[in-house]
Amino acid sequence: MPNFCPEFYQVKIDRRGKMIETLKRNDIPFDEGNYQMIEYLDSYLISDTKKVKVKDIGKKVALTNSFFFDYLKEYHIPTSFLRIDGEASLKFSITKELPFRIKILNSADKRNSKIFGIKEGTELNLPVFEFHYGCGKESLISESHLIAFDLCNPEDMKLISRICSKINAVLKSFFERRNEILAEICCHFGKQDDKVFLIGDFSPASIKIFPKDESVKWTNPYKLSSAAEVRKYTEHLLNIASVK
Repeated sequence: MPNFCPEFYQVKIDRRGKMIETLKRNDIPFDEGNYQMIEYLDSYLISDTKKVKVKDIGKKVALTNSFFFDYLKEYHIPTSFLRIDGEASLKFSITKELPFRIKILNSADKRNSKIFGIKEGTELNLPVFEFHYGCGKESLISESHLIAFDLCNPEDMKLISRICSKINAVLKSFFERRNEILAEICCHFGKQDDKVFLIGDFSPASIKIFPKDESVKWTNPYKLSSAAEVRKYTEHLLNIASVK
């Protein structure tokens, strides 16, 4: 899990200590017959040691997630998302989460701007795919690490890369039409019955955007340090998702 993220809980506890609610029935399809319920809380982890309360952020993150998962489904992106269930709760198919995440960069972040000597936020000619394992400062790994250490097989790696490329193209176009630049998106994946699904969420922790017009006042998603900034950026994402 990233250092900065909305808080949530899952109902009930399985053998691994994860809190889930599982419902199994034989008379309905897999995607409705085996699920977990996630409820987003009105709090946000700004860092490993700092948590802030943000009024109604759980509901807003749930609505934003619901929109983007449904939007990607229209483009035939396989996701574990089923539907919104209550004001701040989402229902997902249960998958076995793959132990890494893919960060897609369309603009130079702080780390890359320092390495390559360019201004932070500079748009890149091609998207950069970064693979991360764990949550520490040294989490960046290569695709060959994932395969060499049996974290992912070559066939799934190729499929995940294709899915990430499509997700990035679809969402980059979505935001461009709304005069926003998709700087970064972080994707998590899971498997069920040898099939790969997009999991995770579309919260301020995983999606970074900023306006095309540099004169527009905006909240920097890389520097959310207070409840007010988290609320403002979350509302901005939700407002964009609400624009037809």
